Amino acid sequence: MLITVDPSSAQPLADQVADSVRVALAGGMVGPGDRLPSARTVAAALDINLHTVLRGYQQLREEGLVELRRGRAAVITGQADGLRLRLAAAAEEFAKAARQAGASTEEALAAAREALTR
Repeated sequence: MLITVDPSSAQPLADQVADSVRVALAGGMVGPGDRLPSARTVAAALDINLHTVLRGYQQLREEGLVELRRGRAAVITGQADGLRLRLAAAAEEFAKAARQAGASTEEALAAAREALTR
């Protein structure tokens, strides 16, 4: 299934739903115009609350990645750019690593600039 969750994770399930779709977009598994499974289908398949799935879909709508059509479907928008999503995911991983290493914002940005100029 396109959307997966880990109930033992500290990350909220709705965030995991949204992240699963972002990963699928970044990896080219889905693209503009594709329909996501209905929230009811996802909730039943993953044994989670329907409103949890809807919160995840709402996050994606707020980011401009999906268009929600009430009672019909969630459709990937044309704004769902795979490159932008891959860069955002890489930046998030970099930020997490920088925080864990104890780097300041300035140190992290300097390291990123240096890596980009190589």
